[in-house]
Amino acid sequence: MKVPYFDYPLIFKSHEREHMDIIHSTLSRGAYIMGEDIERFEENLARFTGSRFAVGMGNCTDALLLALHAAGVGPGDEVVSVSHTFVATIEVIKFLGATPVFIDIAEDHNMDVDKLQAALTPRTKAIVPVQLNGRICTAMERLVDIAKGRGITVIEDAAQSLGATLNGRGGGTFGLAGCFSFYPAKLLGAFGDAGAAITDNEGFARALRRLRDHGRENTKTNVAGWGLNSRLDNLHAALLDFKLGLLPAALGERRAIARRYHDGLSNIEALRLPPPPVDGDRYDVFQNYEVEATRRDDLAAHLGRAGIGAIMPWGGKGVHQIEALDMGGANLPRTEKFFAQAIMLPIYPGLKDEQVEYIINSIRDFYRIEP
Repeated sequence: MKVPYFDYPLIFKSHEREHMDIIHSTLSRGAYIMGEDIERFEENLARFTGSRFAVGMGNCTDALLLALHAAGVGPGDEVVSVSHTFVATIEVIKFLGATPVFIDIAEDHNMDVDKLQAALTPRTKAIVPVQLNGRICTAMERLVDIAKGRGITVIEDAAQSLGATLNGRGGGTFGLAGCFSFYPAKLLGAFGDAGAAITDNEGFARALRRLRDHGRENTKTNVAGWGLNSRLDNLHAALLDFKLGLLPAALGERRAIARRYHDGLSNIEALRLPPPPVDGDRYDVFQNYEVEATRRDDLAAHLGRAGIGAIMPWGGKGVHQIEALDMGGANLPRTEKFFAQAIMLPIYPGLKDEQVEYIINSIRDFYRIEP
């Protein structure tokens, strides 16, 4: 049996007729750039997240870059974040001329807020918590309180947390802005690159709209300042708006798969699993199913021979461990231990029960655990 880490053709084929109808409708109208489809998607995305405003952009990296820029981050500033993230989170800080400051992760694989105060200095301009794997940082409310007390802006990298909640609040809604990725393999995936930022601040939303469109306001000739070109394509917006309506059911599928993994693997002492899906104060949506495993490399090889597309997050390195970036010097023992053991298992809507069972049995066979 072959189980890819993510099945891209399956996602298209699951609603092929609807996808093709949307493509035909959009293209036949000549609705390519900044049309009614993006406006409708932004309204629906804001409503889904519980925010006042959503601003579609070309990708999540641009959303982070423009949000930090609009928040005033620049040369001489420090921005606190984590190394357990994709390089995009940190590269936008560097491109603005600011200095990234890393703190370690907690047991939930997100930022360890207990270590936050010690990382703050008079130069700290922003904090960028990364809501990874569809799970909001457990101490997010305390993080926001600390930031407010110091006059520090919080911009959430919520690329992997669309639909996740903590105490009734959605991912991306805790800080001044939250940034989402619609990369094809994300919780809400486009057929290409796409992203968005959400905010409750009307002036901030207006600034983001201006920055994404060459600094223009209202008309194609009214340039109010410098900007970039990071407009969400209207075709992507139309498809995303359709898929947004399917998202609650898709998240339910992810949670059901996560429950099966938990039930099938929780008695293996060599594994450390994420918390199972529960009903209560938090709602995790499992963008990834990230496991810490002893003999991780051998397990990965075993799964590969079995045709299972398990992967090591970001090649098994935190951002501070990437030699070419020269980001050394951070003291992140929990992060480094995590990257030495982490492996991610396939999880996506349409993954069949027999495929999940095959993955579970393959892992149990590696550790020689009887059913």
